[in-house]
Amino acid sequence: METSGSSAGMEGGGRLSMAGKLARVGLSLRRSKQWWMVFCIGVLLGFMIFGMRGMIMASGQSAAERGAAASSHLNETAGIAPKSAEPAARVDYSAKPQPVVRQNDGAKKQPDPVVVEPVPVSEPRTEAAELAVPAKGALDNQRVRVYLTERKKVESVPLETYVMGVLAAEMPIDFELEAMKAQAIAARTYIVRRLSSAAMASERADVLDTVQHQAYLSKDELGKRWKGQDKTVNLSKLKRAVDETRGFILTYDGEPIEAAFFSTSNGFTENAEDYWTQSLPYLRSVESPWDAEISPRYEAETSFSKKELYRALGLKGKAASSKLTIHVAKRTEGNRIKEVVINGKSFSGREVREKLGLASSHFSWKIEDDEIVILTYGLGHGVGMSQWGANGMAQEGRSASDILMHYYTGTKVEQASKLPIRTTS
Repeated sequence: METSGSSAGMEGGGRLSMAGKLARVGLSLRRSKQWWMVFCIGVLLGFMIFGMRGMIMASGQSAAERGAAASSHLNETAGIAPKSAEPAARVDYSAKPQPVVRQNDGAKKQPDPVVVEPVPVSEPRTEAAELAVPAKGALDNQRVRVYLTERKKVESVPLETYVMGVLAAEMPIDFELEAMKAQAIAARTYIVRRLSSAAMASERADVLDTVQHQAYLSKDELGKRWKGQDKTVNLSKLKRAVDETRGFILTYDGEPIEAAFFSTSNGFTENAEDYWTQSLPYLRSVESPWDAEISPRYEAETSFSKKELYRALGLKGKAASSKLTIHVAKRTEGNRIKEVVINGKSFSGREVREKLGLASSHFSWKIEDDEIVILTYGLGHGVGMSQWGANGMAQEGRSASDILMHYYTGTKVEQASKLPIRTTS
């Protein structure tokens, strides 16, 4: 096969030379075309590579910008300032907020800041705003029959007229109005409670005009008590105290209370059972410091010979002949004498007070030869409201209700809603 091929090439030697040239040109062209293809592919790949890199870089920059924006928004929301920002001004939470000042319509100039002074929480009320007197009260048609002991006759008067007579007799006219209003409510409560008693229906009179019940000035006595301008002023004050409390009484569990009162305390009031036998939840011992400062009856001194003392106390025989000895066995919560032993015999503080006619059951003493000098503190039994204490509270700006709530524990001041069913004339 090789021999025959060689012979044929030799036979067409001229033509083969041209063919070879063409073959080489074709080969060259093919090689050139391949190079251009490679070149184009390379250029295309280059564009693709550089394009993708640019896209990647652009995409990375956009993500960074988006991340920075998101971070900035988060910082603003959380209140975190960027590092390059100026530090935010600190809020002084201890500073008091300034009041808002409203301008009047048409005002052109901003008014000066208003300084609001704080009002103390313990500031006492100056008016008894809670005592709203109705147009018509439950007691308006009620009458009271008062037995006038000196004149030995019965005076029938409207209940509020009776209260005015008691107020005039029981409390000094120069006391503060709020103290007088407190006294008016206490006096009204006393008579309402007494009228509610079924036993009263058969009696000729409801009350006496003495301290056995409540001291009372009749209409005639009241008209003669003062003269001229004093009469006008004082009667007006009494009427105001009664009118501004008309119909109001003190209640405990919805019932009128035993509204006991007295002149001057020794610094405390007394539990009811420490002076009387009955314990009442609203007659409890409370402080009354005003009396010592303002009452002219806070202290009193009384002297007795030993014989007068023994006779008054009922001491006889050996108890009256031996050397006088006195010692306190017990004291009450109100600091008065509950039990005292005199020459071996025991007495209650109330007994000694009443037998000797002392101002109070809080007393001290000193023995000088044949005489004993007794010094008392306060005036009265000490149960309920102290009148001089009430006046001291009123001088401090306390209302009638404040006074009553202090001296009558757990009570309410409210309108009387019911009366005893009986007819008076």
